[in-house]
Amino acid sequence: MPSYQDEFAKTFEEMSQVVTSHATAEIELGIKLTQKLGAARSFPDVVSAYQEWLSEAMNARSEDARQFMTNSQKFITASARLFSNGQSGPGMTST
Repeated sequence: MPSYQDEFAKTFEEMSQVVTSHATAEIELGIKLTQKLGAARSFPDVVSAYQEWLSEAMNARSEDARQFMTNSQKFITASARLFSNGQSGPGMTST
């Protein structure tokens, strides 16, 4: 059975991986925009590149917010278990 410290460390590691993954995706999105702007031959091409980038960026922010809420809940739960030493209290369950 994993300890509460192991659970806390695992949760923190998962959160770090998500942040790294999102940073990488952000860089790739910027590179893609730069390439499309470099290949643009008209003003409508530029507008199209920015519209696509904005759409993808907004979707990414939405996913970031969802993931942040999920990770925050995991972090709070793991922290509560770690700092309560697994003891049940009001509003807490020991599993």
